[in-house]
Amino acid sequence: MAERRQITGFSNPTVKYLRSLREKKHRKVAGKFLAEGLRLLTDARESGHVPEVLVMAAGRDPHPLLAQLECAVWAAGGEVIETSGDILSKITGKDNPQTVCGVYAEFDTGLAALDRSRAKIWLVAQALRDPGNLGTLLRTGDAVGAGGLILIDDCADPFSVEAVRASMGAVFTQGIAQARWDEFLPWLRGGEAQLVAASLRDAVPYRGAPYAAPCFILVGNESRGLPEDYELACDLRVTMPMHGRADSLNAAVAAAVLAYEVLDSLG
Repeated sequence: MAERRQITGFSNPTVKYLRSLREKKHRKVAGKFLAEGLRLLTDARESGHVPEVLVMAAGRDPHPLLAQLECAVWAAGGEVIETSGDILSKITGKDNPQTVCGVYAEFDTGLAALDRSRAKIWLVAQALRDPGNLGTLLRTGDAVGAGGLILIDDCADPFSVEAVRASMGAVFTQGIAQARWDEFLPWLRGGEAQLVAASLRDAVPYRGAPYAAPCFILVGNESRGLPEDYELACDLRVTMPMHGRADSLNAAVAAAVLAYEVLDSLG
């Protein structure tokens, strides 16, 4: 087994590089992103994704999953770095970081990389700005067996530390695409698809609605919802009952409720 590289100084160029991956502009230049936590990195490995660089805290307790992860990194020709908890905290931006993080290559997020026939359900989000909601959508997609998440227009970065963390590893199991609306719609109409949105505009109750596979569930911006022309382009608009003072659900929650109804409908 190759030797772990030891880093003891905060000013080390590698520390500065790893820390820079917390910022979108640096992620885009490098084409890399950070993921943190043994459970998340293990889920990634089991999904076929091994970090190019594995960073672990010195003095941590031995763990068989960490040993397996380290072996997988060596086998793939990657690098293993051992450093202090304080330096790991500087890299991840957390005061109390987990004992391991990894650097991964960003995935192809073009629409052409998606195979719509691989799943009955797909999630689509337009102008979603909160990385926590984005991560929750990925996690929801994994839970319902969705093919992936398509991000329309200006959404939060799916490879941010916050979104990756909120996805609980689903960033590695779900297909991810990014596109503008005028690119997405022709792609969607180029094959079999049903586009469904939660809406109040000429909508039918979401329970028992005529869903069809592959079903693309569209949710909008957290505060503004979907633009009118986007809603009108949908094949089906459904409404969910609101029994309290709130007039809408959180975008990620609405997607989850609707996804499970579609899942039950399609069988």
